[in-house]
Amino acid sequence: MSVAGSILLHDEASGSTASILPSLGFNCYNFQAVVADDPVQVLWAAPDFGEPGSRPSRSGIPILFPFGGRLRGQSFTFAGRTHRVDAAQVNNGNAIHGFVLNRSWRVLEQASNRAVGEFQASIDEPALLDQWPADFRLRVTYTVERASLRIDFEVYNLANGPLPFALGAHPYFRLPLGQGDPNACRITVPAREYWDLADGIPTGHRAPVDEPRDLSAGRRFGATELDTVLTDLQVQDGQVVTSIEDPQSGHTLTQTFDATFHHCVVFTPPHREAIAIEPYTCVPNPFALEDAGVRTGLRILDAGQLFAASIQIQLT
Repeated sequence: MSVAGSILLHDEASGSTASILPSLGFNCYNFQAVVADDPVQVLWAAPDFGEPGSRPSRSGIPILFPFGGRLRGQSFTFAGRTHRVDAAQVNNGNAIHGFVLNRSWRVLEQASNRAVGEFQASIDEPALLDQWPADFRLRVTYTVERASLRIDFEVYNLANGPLPFALGAHPYFRLPLGQGDPNACRITVPAREYWDLADGIPTGHRAPVDEPRDLSAGRRFGATELDTVLTDLQVQDGQVVTSIEDPQSGHTLTQTFDATFHHCVVFTPPHREAIAIEPYTCVPNPFALEDAGVRTGLRILDAGQLFAASIQIQLT
C-alpha cells in the first residue's frame, strides 16, 4: 500500500520498510518487517487511508496528543481557566484523541531508514493556542533497523506557564502475522487492573482485571473483544512488554515501551483484522478526574522543560 506524499524508510541489511504520511499526523501506516527473508506486514491500514474523508484514527499508528481518548464534552478546566477544544475530532459529543493525528506535520530530517517530524502549535496552527493552556512542540522520530521499528517522542513546553498533556500511540497490529488463522494468535498485556468506563470515559474507579480483560498470561484473539483501559502494568527494567504470538507462522511481535506510559488501551475493531494495543501516559478525561482527586498520569511540564519517551515494535 502506497499513499501519495509518503516517506519510505528502508533498512538495507534486512529489507524491512516503513511508510509514513506527514500530511496526516506523521502516521506510520505501513511496517513490513523481514525475518529470515520472510516479509510480514505488521500494521493494518484501511484501504482508503489518506483519502479525503478517511478516518486517521483507524489506521497505522495514530499519534494522540495533547490528550488521548475522550474528554467529556468539548472543554476542560485547568488552573482555573476553561478551554474549549473545538479543533479536536468529536465522538458521541466528546472531544477525542487530541489535535495532531489529522494535521500536517513538518519533516525535519530524512535518511534511508530514519525520519523526524514535528508539530508545533504556534507554527503549524496558531489557532490551537486559544484551545490549550500552553504552546507545545511534539517531535517524533521513526527508525527502521532490521525487523524493528522504533518511535522516539519529545514534548517541549514553549510557553512561560505550565503545559499539561497526555501522550498516546494507537497502533493497529495486523492479524495474523503471516498466513493462518488470526483467532489462534495469542495476545499478552501484563496488566493487573482496569479502569471502569461509562460511555468510553473512566469513572475514576479501578478494579482487578476480570476474565475477559485478563491478558497477563496471554489470551487467544478469537476469545478477545475489548475496548478497555488497562493499568497497573508490570514493569521490568523500566519497560513494559506486550506481545502477539502467532503459533501458525511462528512469529512473535513485541511492543516494548517506557514505564512513563502508565496505561494501555486494548481495542478490537469490528472488522477483526487487527488489534490495537495502545500505550498511554494518561487515562482519558484526566482534568475532571484530577479535580476529583484521582491520579491519572497527567503530566505537567514547566516552562522550557522537555519530556521524552519511546516505543519499539519488533518481529521475531
